[in-house]
Amino acid sequence: MTGYQDIDFEGTGRRLRLETLIRLRWLAVAGQTISVLVVALWLKFPLPWLPAAVLIALLAAVNFFLAVRFPPAHRLTPTSAFLLLAFDLCQLTALLFITGGLANPFAPLVCVPVIISSSLQPIRLSLPLGFLSFIGITALAFTPFPLPWFPGTLLVVPPILTAGFWFAIVSTTAFAAFYSYRVSREATELSNALQATELILQREKHLSQLDGLAAAAAHELGTPLATISVVAREMERELGSDDRFREDVQLLRSQSERCRDILRRLTTLSTEEEAHMRVLPLSSLMEEVLAPHREFGIRLNLVENGERENEPVGNRNPGILYGLGNLLENAVDHAREEVTVTVSHTPERVSIVIEDDGDGYAADILQRIGDPYVTRRQKDDRAGGLGLGLFIAKTLLERSGAKLTFGNRTGDRPGARVSVDWPRARMEARGAK
Repeated sequence: MTGYQDIDFEGTGRRLRLETLIRLRWLAVAGQTISVLVVALWLKFPLPWLPAAVLIALLAAVNFFLAVRFPPAHRLTPTSAFLLLAFDLCQLTALLFITGGLANPFAPLVCVPVIISSSLQPIRLSLPLGFLSFIGITALAFTPFPLPWFPGTLLVVPPILTAGFWFAIVSTTAFAAFYSYRVSREATELSNALQATELILQREKHLSQLDGLAAAAAHELGTPLATISVVAREMERELGSDDRFREDVQLLRSQSERCRDILRRLTTLSTEEEAHMRVLPLSSLMEEVLAPHREFGIRLNLVENGERENEPVGNRNPGILYGLGNLLENAVDHAREEVTVTVSHTPERVSIVIEDDGDGYAADILQRIGDPYVTRRQKDDRAGGLGLGLFIAKTLLERSGAKLTFGNRTGDRPGARVSVDWPRARMEARGAK
């Protein structure tokens, strides 16, 4: 399951939709046009309107070409998205360069293409775009074109203020890009982990349904096999004295009877164990969880606090079975000699505590448990063991109504301790789904 840890920025699910970028660009065209018109016609500031109009028209022409050339649902490859965002960055930088550079109040907008790239693009393409942005911001600090201002008045920005503008825009771009990258990566990790959780749950439900499928198959095959058996008996009666067919007819009849016996056993097994497979007492559930882990050289101690006569009986829940099994597997992997599982139940609560005698959880890991990709217990533990499986187990158990608490054993006993606690009503047959 560790394969889910690699975030697929190249996949179609992470690709930027062209229509989204086109709409943002039309918004940019409109904003740039309005700004130029307001400065030139309303404020009547001297402005190189012809070069500005050419740059705005170039952006509009490219945008119109893309809207006509590609369907709205088209998704850009990472390289194509990088080229378009680089074009947008260069166009905006050129427009700012001829209208005052960093003194232009719209100069911070150069960080927008970098933020978009860092949230959706691979890091190998976002870094070059960030470097291009750095070059553009630096160029804006040395523009020879003055900021459009009142006629006859030259607005001179002190060099120290220009340096402050440069540092503010560069730091804002870097911080916003890194922040959007981290948020987007964590959201993608969570999405991939939840998809893996659904796949695991579907597989467990499928395994639970195999018994019913076997019964259905036995029922459906019973009639044709009965017909084959009758025909084989008639053939044996008619051709039994013929040496050419006697052995073949007897073989056909014996094999058809064998198939009927197999199907009869399947039907009987399903009928007898259907209730057992669908409904589990708490003690049976724990035995099913413990059984696969008894052969790994680690002693498993099951402590039951409560009488079995009063134990909760719930519907078979593949999520609970998988979740508890994963927690127990993790404990067995990190234990030195033994794992203790304590089961308690009262009229109101059901509790399962899993403890091992390993090294326990490191302090930084305890704070991060619940994230999809926590990979170690202790910093010096190279074996891993707390990856996506723990997140899936935690998610499945919480869906069943459980509250999980992770910690270390107290006193002088080393080891980890995981407590899983349900309201008893959620564990009873009417509450487990």
